[in-house]
Amino acid sequence: MNDKLLSDFAARLAQAAAANPMGDVEKNARAMLGSLFAKLDLVTRDEFDAQMAVLAKARLRIAELEARVAALEAARPGPPAR
Repeated sequence: MNDKLLSDFAARLAQAAAANPMGDVEKNARAMLGSLFAKLDLVTRDEFDAQMAVLAKARLRIAELEARVAALEAARPGPPAR
């Protein structure tokens, strides 16, 4: 994480806590956290799960292709390839 970004967040939170009643502190903290998370390169759980599914499918396809290449190489006459 970016140290400057976290330091800025901590300073804003401390400033908000000192200047506002407790209800406003929570509201301001949520707003600042939202701003902090927006600056970070985060993905949603749905996006993450979708990419994991794509990766699993790609890994399966690679394994199938590796097996196919191995079978073709085994069936090929002559010395094995390097």
